Amino acid sequence: MVNRPVKKKGKAGAMTVDTVLWSDVRDLILEARRNVVRGVNAALVWTNFEIGRRIVEHEQRGKARAEYAEETLKSLSQKLTAEFGKGYSVDNLQRMRAFYLIYQKYATLSRISEKKISQTVSRISPSAFPLSWSHYVFLIGIEDENERRFYEIESDNQNWSLRELRRQFNSSLYERLALSRDKKKVHDLGRRGQIVEKPEDLMKDPYVLEFLGLKEESAYSETDLETSIINRIEHFLLELGKGFLFEARQKRFTFEDRHFRVDLVFYNRILRCYVLIDLKIGELTHQDLGQMQMYVNYYDRFVKTPEENKTVGIILCKRKNNSLVEITLPEHSRVFARKYQLYLPTKAELKAQLDEKA
Repeated sequence: MVNRPVKKKGKAGAMTVDTVLWSDVRDLILEARRNVVRGVNAALVWTNFEIGRRIVEHEQRGKARAEYAEETLKSLSQKLTAEFGKGYSVDNLQRMRAFYLIYQKYATLSRISEKKISQTVSRISPSAFPLSWSHYVFLIGIEDENERRFYEIESDNQNWSLRELRRQFNSSLYERLALSRDKKKVHDLGRRGQIVEKPEDLMKDPYVLEFLGLKEESAYSETDLETSIINRIEHFLLELGKGFLFEARQKRFTFEDRHFRVDLVFYNRILRCYVLIDLKIGELTHQDLGQMQMYVNYYDRFVKTPEENKTVGIILCKRKNNSLVEITLPEHSRVFARKYQLYLPTKAELKAQLDEKA
């Protein structure tokens, strides 16, 4: 005999909807609405791409004078605005032109000059241009092609809002990841985005914690730093990167009748391993490195399961001595020391470091 969900009566004796049915129908409606939004977005972005193409082709057939192109856009803007309203200013038309020039080599859909735009738009897949027009307006302002492609791929893969995209760009995520990689891996960032296959792929230099609201010049303790991170854990997870899940703060374990506490414990579902983080507001010492190595060893021997990968330890410190780290830790150690800072880095300085590295 099959057990079926029983409908329950409400206060007035009316039958209430089975929770499984309710959940299924609700998910169906929400997914349908998301598909509608994605479809509308794809149509808008592709239409703007085609407007840009037509502007470029018209310019190529016409006079190659800047004043001619400027007058053409002014006239086109006035006519489009008169019929369709806002959204077709000269500035926006110039953005559509720039969008086409940058993305024409990435677009895989067939040309539609001989077909009606409405017929073609109805068949556009959101995968052609998966981001919103606002995302692309921001992206076309990034001059370096590898950097632009990196932020485009990550915005799609991580479902970044425009606000999150701006924060990651302003925090120089691309440069910080690139500084932790060799030349080939830097090139891969622009082709594939951030691919996480080993602990080194997660590392940034430095980690930027400007969202904590702490001032660089103000006095604060490690407890203050930890509390600020917990209060803004969603922002901190975004800064850590892909696959992180928060497990505990001040995680206590006992070894030979001595008690130890790990500041922050995370789990990375991509690497399938624990990630332990200790916070240091002063200069890093060899004792700090040794302590984290002991934490990692304990987790490997007594906490992780055989199916899970070895534990990773990260010490976030205000200052570190690379030579000290190198001489203290064994080769191929899964303990990493990384600087943190409480303000957004200067992109020019990081780019200069990248140029020196190249």
